[in-house]
Amino acid sequence: MNRPFRVLGIQQIAIGGPDKERLKTLWVGLFGLSVTGHFRSERENVDEDICAIGRGPHAVEVDLMQPLDPDKKPAVHATPLNHVGLWVDDLPTAMRWLTEQGVRFAPGGIRKGAAGHDICFIHPRADASAPIGGEGVLIELVQAPPEVIAALGDQR
Repeated sequence: MNRPFRVLGIQQIAIGGPDKERLKTLWVGLFGLSVTGHFRSERENVDEDICAIGRGPHAVEVDLMQPLDPDKKPAVHATPLNHVGLWVDDLPTAMRWLTEQGVRFAPGGIRKGAAGHDICFIHPRADASAPIGGEGVLIELVQAPPEVIAALGDQR
């Protein structure tokens, strides 16, 4: 299959819980991850701490998330492993080509993510109009910046 884009590596994992402070006890306090930022969105019902494992283009983001309102959607805490993010070298091409292949994307299209990169999400479930989904897993595609493409782009 001639794919017009490349998946370069894991960009992030997002972990949800009812209280991100409990998540931070393990991930920051015991594992030693660094908190590199914070993100809060009423629309996405999330309050998250952005953490990192590693440095530079080899860093993997770990988002520790809690809902702003546990009774509203999206319920970022309902699935503890909320989503997996993948670096791609050409996000618009990837989204267009995957849509042509029957992949279902979540509403919202390409937009800025919490860490400032362009993102979009593959829906966890397929439907009649788009028969390919994440089979229960929300998958975030993240536009890799030039330094990540340079560092990871030659790995096959």
